[in-house]
Amino acid sequence: MIFVFKTSISSKKTIKLLTPHLNKLLAVSDWNFDLEDCDNILRINSQINIVKKTIEILNDIGFECEELPE
Repeated sequence: MIFVFKTSISSKKTIKLLTPHLNKLLAVSDWNFDLEDCDNILRINSQINIVKKTIEILNDIGFECEELPE
């Protein structure tokens, strides 16, 4: 399943800092950011539903994150 999130992450430098957190959270998933999109999209391809956990982790470290509808 592919999960799509709108985020407040707007730079490659921030993504680099977040990579260890996301790799830990999403160890069995593929993920990437699209910073050229106006919503700074985070896409996650995962076999399990990681929506709540993703939002909690990003919110806890100070970023906005919300799942976008399909």
